[in-house]
Amino acid sequence: MFTFSFFFDIQILEGALTASRFVGFHLIDLNSALQVMLAHKHIIMNLVIGTSTVLLLWILLGGRTFCSWVCPYHLLAEWAEKIHLYLAKKKLVTDQTMDRRLRTVFWVIFALLAFATGYTVFEAISPTGILSRALIYGPGLALLWVLALLFFEVFFSCRAWCRYACPIGLTYGVVGIISPVRIIYKLDGCFHEGDCRKVCLVPHVLDTVIKGRAVETEVPIGPDCTRCGLCVDTCPTGSLSFEVKGLTKLA
Repeated sequence: MFTFSFFFDIQILEGALTASRFVGFHLIDLNSALQVMLAHKHIIMNLVIGTSTVLLLWILLGGRTFCSWVCPYHLLAEWAEKIHLYLAKKKLVTDQTMDRRLRTVFWVIFALLAFATGYTVFEAISPTGILSRALIYGPGLALLWVLALLFFEVFFSCRAWCRYACPIGLTYGVVGIISPVRIIYKLDGCFHEGDCRKVCLVPHVLDTVIKGRAVETEVPIGPDCTRCGLCVDTCPTGSLSFEVKGLTKLA
């Protein structure tokens, strides 16, 4: 719809994933709205309205669902991960892991930069925004930054941007805390084979499936989960399943 609206010059869905306007109604990504308001140093009513709508959507769908089902960089990172795993199997590369708390550090840094400079620094380097705009309006030099990130992830640290740097994922992870859509783990029947953790895009969220880790017989997977469903598909015993909190199970 973004591309269609731009190509035919009709005002249906204008803008990009970070900020847009749907038939005149403003929509904006939560993290982008925060960056803009910090840069301008005041609350912008149009942003509040547009952000509230997007916030409600991702509360209902599950916070980091954005990462696995919408973010265009996430798709490229999946492909980069496949290449990385192939090279690692051939012992040509090794995965350099980092502290996941770096995401929080980067979140604070980008927020402070926006406030101090009056410029949305993160939006200029966000691969999500760059790819979104490139898909709609055509490629630009900013894609070189995206390629550099993918190169780093293939040869040095798998999924480094999503796991250790991206403030969007952290923001939506907070939203996921109150989301009714989640994956739940049932200890009964689990063989602890670990296949689910091998396919998980953020494997730390499945630490609870490791033998002896579960504190209860039923444990909801944490808010950092992207609700991609790979673990549900892989689990041979059905110990992992989607659930809408307070309603019947989806699977």
